[in-house]
Amino acid sequence: MQAWTIETLGQPARLAMLPDPTPASGQAVVRVAACGLNFADLLMAKGQYQERPDLPFTPGMEFAGVVESLGHDTDGPAIGTRVLTFAGAGGLAERACMPADSLLPIPDSMSLTEAAAFPIAYGTSHLALDHKARLQPGETLLVFGAAGGVGLTAVEIGKRMGARVIACARGADKLQIAAAAGADHLIDSDAPDLKDQLKALGGVDVVYDPVGGPAFDAALRACRPEGRLLTIGFASGTVPQIPANLLLVKNLTVIGLYWGGYLKFRPQVLRDSLATLFGWYESGGLRPHISHVLPFQDFPKGLDLLQSRASTGKVVITLP
Repeated sequence: MQAWTIETLGQPARLAMLPDPTPASGQAVVRVAACGLNFADLLMAKGQYQERPDLPFTPGMEFAGVVESLGHDTDGPAIGTRVLTFAGAGGLAERACMPADSLLPIPDSMSLTEAAAFPIAYGTSHLALDHKARLQPGETLLVFGAAGGVGLTAVEIGKRMGARVIACARGADKLQIAAAAGADHLIDSDAPDLKDQLKALGGVDVVYDPVGGPAFDAALRACRPEGRLLTIGFASGTVPQIPANLLLVKNLTVIGLYWGGYLKFRPQVLRDSLATLFGWYESGGLRPHISHVLPFQDFPKGLDLLQSRASTGKVVITLP
C-alpha cells in the first residue's frame, strides 16, 4: 500500500510503499477514505509535539474509512461499516490497522470527508467548554484563532450552548467566517488595544485559547471574577507565563486541555462527548467547515496551508 512516512524529524514526508497491514485479535483494518490534518501534525513532524512516535512513522491523527477486515475473534464494527477514529498517527496511508474498539461508526448523513474533519476539532471544543469550563448560557466566551480548525468549532459550540461569543481572528475574511458560525462580536487579532476592546464589551467569562502568545495576557486582564481560561495549544509558538497574583485577586482559573490524553485515562468521556456531537450533527446543529479538500499526493501542500495560516476550519486529504 502507499503511505506517507516521516523518516527524519524536520525533513519532508516521503511517499512510500509499505506492506498491507494484517489485523491481530482485537484489531481491524480500515481502508482509509479521508484524513483530517491538524496543526499538531506539523509539530509532530518536527518532533515538537507531546506525542513522539518512533521513526519512521506515518502521520495522520484522525481519519475516516470503511472496515475492510477483522482480526481473529474480534467483535465488530462489522466489515463494511463506515467509521472514524483518532489514531494519533497512521491515517495518511491507504490502509490502517487499529484497535477495533477505537473505531466509531459514523452517522449515515455524515460524509467520510466530514467525518475525517470531525473528532479532534469538535471533540476538543466540546470537552473544553462543557466538561472542563462548564460554560453556562448567557456567559461571554472569547475564542482566539476563531477561524482555525478548533477555534471555529468553539465558536459554533459556544453559541449552541447559549454563550455570547467574541471571535478573535486575523483579517476581515477570517472574521466573517467566524461570524457565519455564530459569533456575536468580532475583533481582529492584530488590534493593539485588545484588552480595552474586551473590557468595553463587558469582560469575559471563558477564554478559549489555542494560540498562546501576548493575547493570552490581554484576555487574562479582561476576565471577569471567576473567569476560566482554557489553554488548548500554542500555535503562536509562545507559551504564556501566567502571573499567579492575578489569578488570586480575581479568583480566576486556568484550565489545560489535551484532548488526546483522555484516551489514556478516561476514554469514556471522549465517547460520550462524541455521541453528543453526533446527535447535534444529525439534528443539523453542526456543519464542519472544510476550506480545502486535497488528493492524497498533495499532503505536503496541506501542511503548507496550515503552516502559512492560509486555511480556515479544516484541511482534509482524500484517498481514491
